[in-house]
Amino acid sequence: MSDKPAKLPDHQRVYRQLREMILFGELAPGQPVTIQGLVGGLDVGMTPVREAIRRLTSEGALVFKGNRRVSVPQPDVAQWNDIAFARLSIEPELARLATKNIGAADIDRLVAYDDQLNASIDRGDVRGYLENNYRFHAYLYDLANSEVLSSIANMLWLRAGPSLRVVLGRYGTTNLPDKHIEALEALQSGDAERVAAAVRGDIEQGIAQVRQTLLAE
Repeated sequence: MSDKPAKLPDHQRVYRQLREMILFGELAPGQPVTIQGLVGGLDVGMTPVREAIRRLTSEGALVFKGNRRVSVPQPDVAQWNDIAFARLSIEPELARLATKNIGAADIDRLVAYDDQLNASIDRGDVRGYLENNYRFHAYLYDLANSEVLSSIANMLWLRAGPSLRVVLGRYGTTNLPDKHIEALEALQSGDAERVAAAVRGDIEQGIAQVRQTLLAE
């Protein structure tokens, strides 16, 4: 029996690649992209790209623009407020639920993500910050064992990630205090309410940065 991981089907691999491009800001809000351009850029056939686009469109991460083009939605202030309300309602609850299930190895993994995040801040590495910030939250939320809430949170991150990338691209990472340390301390003591409050504070920081930018435009 081979120990090599099974190769993902093209449609699944393309979905993951395109999803990361959206999450981490390679596709900017409002930037039109042709389907043919994605086929060339991802070096795959038309069918898996169309399937990935179909899935991401159903998740609200892409919108069709006509003439075989798609783009990442560009939220206005009202839409951003809706995203903020949903995130602040769901993600602290996921963090609270996760506290009941977390073990020492899980905390070690979260600490590793946070260490990498801090290193990215020190380097001014926006992409690294976004990746490790997402991995920290996604891993924590998976521990909640709530399929419904986790799926909603994932869709919200697809809506929020590109806008945060725009803000960080303008202002850099120098003014990004690490809010995860409070969550980690609360996780270690098993205080679910403190964990939820820490995650709420972390989310509010990013929400406020994007809202301020949208109001200034």
